[in-house]
Amino acid sequence: MSAHATRTALAATPVPVAQKTRGFLRIVRHGAGPSSIYILTYHKLETNSPARKPVLAEDAEALIDLLERIGVDFRVEQVRGALEDILRFGSANIPDLWLSDEEMVERGLVEA
Repeated sequence: MSAHATRTALAATPVPVAQKTRGFLRIVRHGAGPSSIYILTYHKLETNSPARKPVLAEDAEALIDLLERIGVDFRVEQVRGALEDILRFGSANIPDLWLSDEEMVERGLVEA
C-alpha cells in the first residue's frame, strides 16, 4: 500500500461537525442598583431540548463577563438594545444565538 493511498483514505473519512441549534438567551434582573443579580436562561428553539439550567450573575460586571464567555457580540444593535431593556424594564431576550450541544454544556447553559 502506498502513502498516496493512505492519504486518500484519510481525506475521504468524514469529520463530524457539531450541529448548532438556534436559540435565545433570556436575562432577568432581580433587585435594583449595585445589589442587582441577573438570571440567564438559554432556550433552544426545538421541542426535544435538554433541561435548561439558569445561570446566576452576581452583578453587572459578572453579567458582561458571562455574556462575553457565551460569545454574545456586543456590536449587534439587538444586543445593545437588550442590555438597555434589562436596565429599564428588568428583563430582555438576546435572539439568534447559534450554539452546539457541546458549547452549551461547556458554557454551563444546560445540564451535562
